[in-house]
Amino acid sequence: MSNLIRAELFKVRSTSLWWVMAIILVPLYAASVLANWAQANVSVPSDATGTQREQLEAALNPINVATNLYTSGQFFGVLIVLLLAAIIVTSEFFYLTATATFLVTPRREAVVVAKFVAAVIVGLIVWAVTTILNLVFVPLVLRQLDVGVQLGEPAVWRAIALNALAFVLWAVLGVGAGVLIKSQLAATLILAILYTVGTSVVGLIFFLLTRYVADWFENLQVLIPTSASQLMISGTDLPGNPPRFVGALVLIGYAVIGGVVGTVLTKRRDIS
Repeated sequence: MSNLIRAELFKVRSTSLWWVMAIILVPLYAASVLANWAQANVSVPSDATGTQREQLEAALNPINVATNLYTSGQFFGVLIVLLLAAIIVTSEFFYLTATATFLVTPRREAVVVAKFVAAVIVGLIVWAVTTILNLVFVPLVLRQLDVGVQLGEPAVWRAIALNALAFVLWAVLGVGAGVLIKSQLAATLILAILYTVGTSVVGLIFFLLTRYVADWFENLQVLIPTSASQLMISGTDLPGNPPRFVGALVLIGYAVIGGVVGTVLTKRRDIS
């Protein structure tokens, strides 16, 4: 199994997309930190009332400001992981190595497990890089905000750990998506568009449903994978939102479905 995992990691390193995405991640990470910094500098409008005011006040709570900043880079980081995880599968078809891979290792489930493990390792590497950068730069931002570095708060470390879980789960989703979309180019484009544009469109739909149909639609936004990721790493439960563990359960559910579908399809699909 270890040889299979090393082989899968080598396949990632041997493609040019991984370093292209690494270069892209740097400015996106910096933009995330700046955006979270700017968000922490806003004040609650005097005309805000009810749930809106409670949500804004909760977001500006020092713990939530800290957890938001210490997990900076998640939104774009998990997108990179999602794409790289998909490439672990689609590269087999792009470089026509799928047949050789399954001939060398006839037990397809072993190959599938190796791909999932390799994707998880990639996810944890990206998480570790963004987390180290956050631990270096975020204390400087928090001192400027005059709220303290907050590293003595258990909620901060819990958010960092749950952020690692989010990267792992998105890696599993990426492998499952790669099985469904065998084309490397199509997988990259479709997943990137669904993640960015799709998230915004579905979020807008839920917003309109909440405003014009019923307030309880707001709680259903947690069904959006990116919203589930954000909810699970918040420092405290946020007013008008489900508990944090719901976000984790939703994301785990998506990952389990993606993993099962990916495994079953890989075992049954004809490889040529």
